Amino acid sequence: MFSNFDFDIIQRSWFYLITTGLKFTLVLTVSAMVGGVIIGTLLAMMRLSSNKPLAFAATTYVNLIRSVPLVLVIFWFYFLVPFIGAWIIGASEPIQVGAFQSALITFILFEAAYYCEIMRSGIQSIPRGQVFAGYAIGMNYWQMMGNVVLPQAFRNVTPILLTQTIVLFQDVSLVYVLGSVPDFVTSASKIAQRDGRLVEMYMFVAVVYFVLSFALSQFVKRFQHKIAIIR
Repeated sequence: MFSNFDFDIIQRSWFYLITTGLKFTLVLTVSAMVGGVIIGTLLAMMRLSSNKPLAFAATTYVNLIRSVPLVLVIFWFYFLVPFIGAWIIGASEPIQVGAFQSALITFILFEAAYYCEIMRSGIQSIPRGQVFAGYAIGMNYWQMMGNVVLPQAFRNVTPILLTQTIVLFQDVSLVYVLGSVPDFVTSASKIAQRDGRLVEMYMFVAVVYFVLSFALSQFVKRFQHKIAIIR
């Protein structure tokens, strides 16, 4: 099977793939995670709000996003964001957003729906007695959420947030369909097509994804066990 396998192309290309393609993928993953958690937390608070229109809007958004394939969302935002931006600022022509910015917006808004459900479960895991106690000592809603509920909710769901981030890291590879984003898979694909070594490049990509995802999942498992001991 490996008689015609060219290890030399991997040796020649790995540094470029790691420092360019994988770096881009990791930056996009971390940026989308931060933005997704922030927006997801706000969506979770909206879903739990007593304001019915607010809760309905958040629920509709979450259900809609989670019901659509990610690859379609990537296409939608890649082609629609320039027109939406032009509509917002009143420009006569589509604005130049850029592939990275478009992909970042896509993953933030898509992952926010999933982070929302994780944070909602974390918020609901906090005993209502603590909420009432916060109000009893004179806290307003935002003080109670910021000082009592959210810190505990984040601690409770951190392992799940990290697990979802591993899924996000794998999903970022779907920007390959755009062709203009220098992520890990796209960079490897260009080298593979240039040198006619698709098997070697795609196998290298698969090994790197497996090693990183497995290592991160093991870290999350140990972290979850550590949190359980602290509790």
